[in-house]
Amino acid sequence: MTDFTERRIAMVDTQVRPSDVTKFPIIDAMLKISREQFLPNNMRSIAYIGDHIFLKKNRVLLDPRIFAKMLDALELKAGELVLVIGCGNGYGVAVISQIAEAVVGIEEPDMCLDAEECLASQEIDNAYIVEGALSQGNEKHGPYDSIFIEGGVEEIPMTIIEQLKDGGRIVALFIDGIVGKVMLGVKNGKNVNWRFEFNAMAPVLTGFEKEKEFNF
Repeated sequence: MTDFTERRIAMVDTQVRPSDVTKFPIIDAMLKISREQFLPNNMRSIAYIGDHIFLKKNRVLLDPRIFAKMLDALELKAGELVLVIGCGNGYGVAVISQIAEAVVGIEEPDMCLDAEECLASQEIDNAYIVEGALSQGNEKHGPYDSIFIEGGVEEIPMTIIEQLKDGGRIVALFIDGIVGKVMLGVKNGKNVNWRFEFNAMAPVLTGFEKEKEFNF
């Protein structure tokens, strides 16, 4: 029988802490949430590898180091309302639910049911999964103190930015060809001031691609 608790502790001690993620709320949340519960039965044995885990199409469960460093950059506070875009099977939502006041996860219809079942398995009651297009976010429950985009983006639709409170923070992994950069944005009026955090790669989420330019 696999001892997932030992693997979870090893993930935090050998992947997360050495990546300079030391904030207690993040460490504690990643130790509490059973990552394997957010994967199909036949994939649970690889739940704690130090790499992306491909779920379907262009979707991954983010490498624990990348996920933790993005969360670290976002500097969540206990009383905040957070939107997670592209929440997959709900792992990121579950971890963030241990830190923030409430979390809304937006996911495409074919993955929503899995996410709800996974959250229920962890007895999480301050998180809500919404079905819809990722690029539309979820205006109904906003505006949000923070937004976490769980996947690559080439550009972020203004619809998403408008759902962020003034002074709110957004973390995203911008992909430009073979280069990927995690950036932290702080909203100032209608604009977002971006700051480089670290290099990483991930597949680009549907709806976050740059429009193709045509030359005649």
